[in-house]
Amino acid sequence: MYDICVIGGCGHVGLPLSITLADRGKKVIVYDISTESVNIVRQGTMPFYEEGAAGLLQKVLADGTLQLSDSPAVISDSKIVIMIIGTPVDEHLNPKFQVMVDSVNQCMPYFRNGQTLILRSTVYPGISERVNDWLREAGLTMNVCFCPERILEGKAMTELYSLPQIISSFTPAGLQECRDLFGLLTAELVEVQPTEAELAKLFTNVWRYIKFAVANQFYMIANDYNLDFYNVYHAVTHRYDRAQDLPTAGFAAGPCLFKDAMQLAAFNNGNFYLGHSAMLVNEGLPNYIVQKLKVKYLLKKMTVGILGMAFKGNSDDIRESLSYKLRKILQVHAGSVVSADPYVTDDSLLPQAEVIAQADIVIIAAPHKQYQGLDIPLNKVTVDIWNVLGRGGLI
Repeated sequence: MYDICVIGGCGHVGLPLSITLADRGKKVIVYDISTESVNIVRQGTMPFYEEGAAGLLQKVLADGTLQLSDSPAVISDSKIVIMIIGTPVDEHLNPKFQVMVDSVNQCMPYFRNGQTLILRSTVYPGISERVNDWLREAGLTMNVCFCPERILEGKAMTELYSLPQIISSFTPAGLQECRDLFGLLTAELVEVQPTEAELAKLFTNVWRYIKFAVANQFYMIANDYNLDFYNVYHAVTHRYDRAQDLPTAGFAAGPCLFKDAMQLAAFNNGNFYLGHSAMLVNEGLPNYIVQKLKVKYLLKKMTVGILGMAFKGNSDDIRESLSYKLRKILQVHAGSVVSADPYVTDDSLLPQAEVIAQADIVIIAAPHKQYQGLDIPLNKVTVDIWNVLGRGGLI
């Protein structure tokens, strides 16, 4: 018998949570449909980069508090089931509910009365209530809860212990289970209704997305007037508390922010002009960079090197990375394109030194710490929208 089963437990959300709960003494079973991922983690290897996770993973495996399986049968043997299944959006930017429907239906034969089901990933508001209804219609009496994750990828092993946990449930018993479970990680819990928790998660991500869009719009305005955004940024933020939450410019991408802005728009009947405007700004930044380069240089005769293909700095995660969008646009407008990333494994990538040597223009597309102080020859055009090199971001 297990204390906790984490469905989708080998992913960026599920695995850090599984490790931390196992480290707190809970008997955790990770269930994942990817046999390859299960085998990798079972051997004590993290399938992705997560700061501080590797050593703790090996510890909980050795202690026996963390086990792994690719069989759904382990769901039945668990008191608490945590489901890491979100609601993606389709090509028309509408939520794809079928993913959640299929996931619940696949697990339904293994659920049993008295279990607590905790939904952890971002969902379209109202999905938790629908899951609760589906289970009751199937004759199951379970405590359905929604407790969203809010970790920063790469910092999960710190933030799972430091951030307040948002918890909610449709039953008092389920809420108490959430208190007991997440109270193992942090002393501060925020209790709300399930739909409020769903909106809180969306609001959190969309607020970040909008702030990034503001910074990127400011960057484009300054650059269009041949002014360095980072000089203006310093003037705005230096020892001025009311502007400290203004981000720097850069690609705002990944599997959550854009998607969640579109989910919130769909929830509000398409009436979310700020979210749609943020999407146009953030998704338009790669094209803006290319168009600026086309104006200043004979791009079709030049080789462009892209450094950093992950969607964020110091990560190996390429999901929804705008670096790949940038590369696609450049493949149309530039003579040739080469790219590198110290974290990402991709057959299309070259060694960093080779990319710099071949390139006439070098674009730093992800703010990896390895790029700080990078020596790029003066005969190369450098585009540093993140200001990683500390020389400004002017194109």
